[in-house]
Amino acid sequence: MDKNEILSKVDHTLLNVTATWKEVKQICDDAISYHTASVCIPPSYVKQAYAYLKDKIKICTVIGFPNGYQTTAVKAFETKEAITNGASEIDMVINLGWVKDEKFDLIEKEIHMIKEMCQEKILKVIIETCLLLEEEKIKMCEIVTRAGVEYIKTSTGFSTYGATPEDIKLLSEHIGKNVKVKAAGGIASFEDAEELLRLGASRLGTSRLVSLAKSKDFR
Repeated sequence: MDKNEILSKVDHTLLNVTATWKEVKQICDDAISYHTASVCIPPSYVKQAYAYLKDKIKICTVIGFPNGYQTTAVKAFETKEAITNGASEIDMVINLGWVKDEKFDLIEKEIHMIKEMCQEKILKVIIETCLLLEEEKIKMCEIVTRAGVEYIKTSTGFSTYGATPEDIKLLSEHIGKNVKVKAAGGIASFEDAEELLRLGASRLGTSRLVSLAKSKDFR
């Protein structure tokens, strides 16, 4: 697969807790240069990035990040503010404790509420695959499909490990036709990215691919 094609599927990501505006601005510039799908940045920088980018590239941000145990009302407020500030894509973390408690009705209700807040904006649901059993991952595929969201996302990148080929294959086999898979966390090379795309991912959350492209001048 052509490297530029791979980059076009990347949410160029900077979610470090110490991220500065200078760093966010740099990844915005790099995302434009390398034609990525979006930039994925902390909520506190969305408004500033939107003013800076002037619709040159889509802005993605995170909700309930990284642990997912905020209340639904808090996640809804975060979502509304992010969209008001200029975000066009929302990556939300589910309540993993509710998965373990088998409170699947509450999880689905929460996802529905966030989807309603997003309206026509893209919603990606982060299920943190590294913390779930196989049957729990499959159950989340069912819930996300029923909720009518656009993507199921593997990971925050802040837990024990990120996207694996096995998880991408599993999610791809159990989601509905209208749901896509975003692989995130630990994507260290174009070879990794190509394998995950081949197995069924449609988006990639990573910061490393653009850095590799810059170092090897793929433009």
